[in-house]
Amino acid sequence: MRFTQLLQVLPDGADADTTLLDLGCGYGALLDTLRQRGSAVAYRGHDISGDMIAAAEARHRHDAAARFSTDLAAFGPSDVAVASGVFNVKLETPVEAWHDYVWATIETLHAVSTRGFAFNMLSTYSDPERRKASLYYADPCAVFDRCKRSFSPRVALLHDTPLFEFTIVVRK
Repeated sequence: MRFTQLLQVLPDGADADTTLLDLGCGYGALLDTLRQRGSAVAYRGHDISGDMIAAAEARHRHDAAARFSTDLAAFGPSDVAVASGVFNVKLETPVEAWHDYVWATIETLHAVSTRGFAFNMLSTYSDPERRKASLYYADPCAVFDRCKRSFSPRVALLHDTPLFEFTIVVRK
């Protein structure tokens, strides 16, 4: 469900000439979804964890259109960039510091993409009794507004799944 929302950033007719950067790719689960759907986009997976990159490379070693790296600069610009789940777990980090990290990362998504980017976050509309102090919840309306004012007039806020999160899609 999360990936379905994020992949709405792909342009119509995306093919092997379309590049997608997955920021915080983990072991490459989004790539599995892309290939199961028959997508031939050129996939670039970035993660700060060398162990995650090693797992992704092992899992997808036969996919010639997939590359993985801990070095974001190794890829250059991509058509689209996505980030799934990278903003959720703040642990003991103060909210103000985490907020700065979130917006720095969103700026990175903007900088590395030429046609658009998408990301998801936990929503402040989630049930208060289910929230955890170690997780970060954002106001979807405020995030939408900032993206619209800062990045593009073409921004979508998707908040229509049973998950306690929302997805922002920015098209350039």
